[in-house]
Amino acid sequence: MSDAASQQPDVLERFLRYARIDTQSAEEHSDEVPSTPGQFELARLLAQELRDLGAADVRVSDHAYVTAAIPASPGAEAQPGLGLVAHIDTSESAPGANVSPHIVRYEGGELVSGAVGSDVISIGPEEVPGLTELIGEDIVASDGATLLGADDKAGVAEIMALAARLIAEPTLPHPRLGICFCPDEEIGHGASLLDIEAFGCAWAYTVDGGPIGELEWECFNACKATVTFQGRSIHPGDAKGSMVNASNLFVDYHNLLPVAQRPEHTEGHEGFIFLRGVSATCEHAVARYEVRDHDAKLLERKVDLMRRAAAFINEREGEQRVSISVDAQYRNMAEVIGKHPELIELAKEAFAAAGVEARVIPVRGGTDGAQLSFRGLPCPNLSTGGYAFHGVNEFIPVSSLVRMVDVLTELVGRFA
Repeated sequence: MSDAASQQPDVLERFLRYARIDTQSAEEHSDEVPSTPGQFELARLLAQELRDLGAADVRVSDHAYVTAAIPASPGAEAQPGLGLVAHIDTSESAPGANVSPHIVRYEGGELVSGAVGSDVISIGPEEVPGLTELIGEDIVASDGATLLGADDKAGVAEIMALAARLIAEPTLPHPRLGICFCPDEEIGHGASLLDIEAFGCAWAYTVDGGPIGELEWECFNACKATVTFQGRSIHPGDAKGSMVNASNLFVDYHNLLPVAQRPEHTEGHEGFIFLRGVSATCEHAVARYEVRDHDAKLLERKVDLMRRAAAFINEREGEQRVSISVDAQYRNMAEVIGKHPELIELAKEAFAAAGVEARVIPVRGGTDGAQLSFRGLPCPNLSTGGYAFHGVNEFIPVSSLVRMVDVLTELVGRFA
C-alpha cells in the first residue's frame, strides 16, 4: 500500500474544495430531488473528476445521483461487486453557504474555529470528550460562521481519494466497485431513487459516520410528526372568553411531552422526541417533530403518547383544535445487517489493518444504508473521522481523512 502521508494532499485538497460548494438540502423543497441546485453543481464536478480518473460507467441522473464503477483488480473479476456510498448534501441545521474551511493546529483546551463579529466560536473537551486525544493534530474547521460539511463531504472525498488510488495502482486487490453519491440524505430522500439492480453490487458500505473507528450496523426507527394547532383570533382587548391562542395550545402540548425524552437527555439506544421547529401565530401553529427509537415498539409508544397529548387538549378545549399526522421515514437496518455478520467482521479487520481501533456503536440517526438494506443491499456505516456535525463547531482531523482512505483500501482488498 502507498504511504498514507502521500495521500494527504489528495484527500485533503478534495475535501477542502468540495466543502466550499453550497449543497445544503432544503426541507421546504423536499418534494423535489435534489431540493437545491447546488447539489447538482457538486454532482457534475464529481462525475467529471471520476471520468478524468478513468472510472467506468460514470453517470449523473436527473436527480443528481452520481454513479460510477471501478473494474476489479486482476484475479478478482468473479467476485461480487461492492458498493461505497456517501451523500453530497449538508444539513440545514446551521448556515451552510460560503463555507471557508481552514486548518487549525490544536494545542489543547478550546478548539477555536474562528470568530463571528466579537463572538469567538469554539468547542472544548467538555462538549467533545475525545478532543484531548487530538492535541498536536492539524484539524480542518470552518471559520465559525457556517458548518464545515464533513457530514458527508469527508466521506465523498475519502471515496474519491480511494478511487484515485486504485486506478493509479490497479494491482491493489479489490472487486468491482460501485460508487454512489446521493442527494438529500439530510431530509430523508437519500438513496431512495438509486437503481440498485443497475448499481450491480451484492453489498455496500456508507461512509457517513463520526470519529474515526466508528462502525455502525444499527440505526433508529424513525418517523416525523406534524402537529397542527387551530386557534381563534380576536382583538386582545375583546379576547376574554373568545380568543383561542394557537401559540398557547402549542406550548401546552409541548409541555405534555416528557422532558427526559428530548435528545439532549438521551444517549446510546435511548430514543427521543425532537422538536425540529415551530411556526406560530394566534390563529395557527404548526410544530414539526422527529421521533426516533432503536426499538420499533418503543417508537410506537412515543407516537401514541403524542396522539394522547393531542386528544387531551382537544378534550380540554371541548372541540378539535389539535391534529397530528405521522409519516414513517426509515427502519433499523439491524433487521437486515444482523443476518450478514461477515460485513461487520471484515470492516473490523480493515480498521485494525490500518492501525485504527474499531468501535461498534448504534447510529443515533439514520444513514442511506437503512434504505438500501431494506431494498436488498445490506449496507453498514463507516466513520468519516468528523466531529460535531450539523453545527458551526464541526471539525475533522486531517489524519482521519488520510487514515480513512487506508481503511477503505484495506476493506475493498478483503472483498477481492
